[in-house]
Amino acid sequence: MIGRDNMNLAFTFTLHGEEIAASLTSSGLGIYGMPADSVIVDDHRITIRIPKLDLEFTGVTRMAESGNLILRIDGDWFQYSEMVPVVLLPVEKPSF
Repeated sequence: MIGRDNMNLAFTFTLHGEEIAASLTSSGLGIYGMPADSVIVDDHRITIRIPKLDLEFTGVTRMAESGNLILRIDGDWFQYSEMVPVVLLPVEKPSF
């Protein structure tokens, strides 16, 4: 993300019982399926941490009017003391 104006990245979320896990894929960073060390969901707020990359993503889910569909996650990517605004959009499968 550092030094990039436009980069494809994806978090893949999985549900294990009542716990949510996430993994990061970013062809620009050469990362394919790196698991997050922690995923914290508090109402519409989400925090994903991957200390190996000095990475923290914090965001807010934007829901459809029905309340049962995530339209996007507006967030901030923090890495190496730099913050970059990020918008995550749902896809069935990353295409990069």
